[in-house]
Amino acid sequence: MSKDYSVPVLDGEGDNDYTRYMRTDTLLSLQRKPEDVIHRDELLFQVVHQSTELWLKLACHEVEEAARQIDAGRLDTAARLLARASLSARLTADQLEMMRHLAPWDFQIIRTVLGHGSGFESPGWKAARQVSQELDKSFRRLVEARGTDLVEVYRDGHDTPEYRLAEAMIDWDERISLWRTQHYKMATRVIGHSVVGTKGAPVEFLAKLIGHKFFPQLWELRTELTLSGPLGDAEAAPEFAEEATASACPMSGAGA
Repeated sequence: MSKDYSVPVLDGEGDNDYTRYMRTDTLLSLQRKPEDVIHRDELLFQVVHQSTELWLKLACHEVEEAARQIDAGRLDTAARLLARASLSARLTADQLEMMRHLAPWDFQIIRTVLGHGSGFESPGWKAARQVSQELDKSFRRLVEARGTDLVEVYRDGHDTPEYRLAEAMIDWDERISLWRTQHYKMATRVIGHSVVGTKGAPVEFLAKLIGHKFFPQLWELRTELTLSGPLGDAEAAPEFAEEATASACPMSGAGA
């Protein structure tokens, strides 16, 4: 007797197993109902932000596990998981392209129903900060326990687990920074400069977050490599002397 594939075998709500496993009935009900929206582009706005939370949930899941793998000494596994997290962050940034299709005046209408809601309250970005801090702690414990000289690792150890892990961490940090950059540009494209967002923060505050680093030790390492390299004694040209002096003592980035 042939199997009847039209009959669901999973428990749950829905007419078929895809709907029951993916919980699509619930997922697709999470957007504002047509009778409640005041502008048709609310769906665009919500889908971008809701999908961001899903990608960040996956990214944080991977970063959290990567920290545990570091503590267990499985560095290549940790690096592999961080690559997943970085791709999730890239996809989060890529979907901001959809916001280009939201006209500035149309967003002014949508803003009236957002209350004081803001990306600063995003559970996904809060979790990203938390798991990145735990990842940094795990990495620092590893370096201390092994007595690792990171400068030497970067000079001579390109094929070592330590190098691959450090670069995977840089990839994750950089992807978050690239998202912040794109988010800031998107925000100014939609609402302009010198204005206040829904949470009362000036839009320029977003620009300050771009320079924040989760793993400053690994970024400072690059400066050390350059200064100790064959051209490390290079001096700025006179026309750039003032900028070079200012960049030598930058302001610390704000948390994001």
